[in-house]
Amino acid sequence: MSQFSDKIKGDKTIWVIIAILAIFSFLPVYSASTNLVYGAAKGTSLGYLIKHAVLLILGFGIVYGTHKIPHRYFSGLSVFLLPVVILLLLFTLSQGTVINGANASRWIRIPLIGVGFQTSTLASVVLMMYVSRYLARNKEKAIDFKESFFYLWVPVGAVLMLILPANFSTTAITFVMIIILVFLGGYPIKYIASILGVGVLVLAIFVLTVKTFPDAIKNSRIDTWSNRVENFISGESEDNYQAEKAKIAIASGEIYGKGPGKSVQKNFLPQSSSDFIYAIIGEEFGLIGAVFIIILYLVLLYRMVIIATKTITIFGTLLVLGVGFPIIFQALINMAVAVGLFPVTGQPLPLISTGGTSIWMTCFAVGIVLSVSATNIEEDSKENKNEMGNPLNILYETVG
Repeated sequence: MSQFSDKIKGDKTIWVIIAILAIFSFLPVYSASTNLVYGAAKGTSLGYLIKHAVLLILGFGIVYGTHKIPHRYFSGLSVFLLPVVILLLLFTLSQGTVINGANASRWIRIPLIGVGFQTSTLASVVLMMYVSRYLARNKEKAIDFKESFFYLWVPVGAVLMLILPANFSTTAITFVMIIILVFLGGYPIKYIASILGVGVLVLAIFVLTVKTFPDAIKNSRIDTWSNRVENFISGESEDNYQAEKAKIAIASGEIYGKGPGKSVQKNFLPQSSSDFIYAIIGEEFGLIGAVFIIILYLVLLYRMVIIATKTITIFGTLLVLGVGFPIIFQALINMAVAVGLFPVTGQPLPLISTGGTSIWMTCFAVGIVLSVSATNIEEDSKENKNEMGNPLNILYETVG
């Protein structure tokens, strides 16, 4: 056990938290998978559990491999990956809206292993890396809006526009996280206001274009987004089937819950193993289990903030904030949807919901955070050794 502990670097608290989340996920995933088994007549509960376990094992392999890479290399990697994700997004959109009866506007199928890969999740992480790089390289310079518009906002805008037609929620979350990151990175507020205005204008033009010319962008899911928002605002229970079932599940769990595997609403709630898994947790583990999950994510956020404040490089600080905060933000949105505080978004609960892409990209982001943390620990260790070997420190300790 000690040999394994010596091989993993970085913040041990983060390692413990992601392990707890992953292990805990087996119970609600196994329980909620009955919806797919009996509702969609696909596979078995054990089969879905094994698949989830394999995805998590691969995910932790990604965490381990990523955290071994010195975080400075992610700066150059972001430049290399940016055109790659643009090509992947173009390919994803080119597939058409439906393939074999399934929505293909957000997914590509990985050859040989047959696992679906949502390209927008990779694009979001890469964008945060790229923005962190740009801000770090220009931290000591007076930022020129024209220059930053070309080198920062044009690549960001290109990627977001390719994500937008099929996945509005991911686009919105990524854009908000980028705005927060550039604000924390010292980007001029007057320029941020201009970018916000441009973003709202582009979104309005896109919506009007799709509404006016429905065949112009065939992969657009704008009707889905608008219906979700309208249903949320109207509060009509018939139009909010998923949200209503989720609230019933959470309310019926009361304080202590019905117990693992005893959820009733899992049989009626679509996406109960992914988008609405928090509702199943609330029903089976009650208020105690639901609050416990919130606490884990908040502690994870706290540890990320600590790592960011201890990092000696601007890029390391921005990198932790850029790839770490979206994990917590996504978790909060998922839970807010389950309790009826937010319209349905389709965002999974990180490290708990089923889904290979979400798990892998979350693990990739966590690995990056741990990489920065490992660098901090190594630097602290070097400083301590230097201080111990300093004759002045030894004399001070002797006299003291």
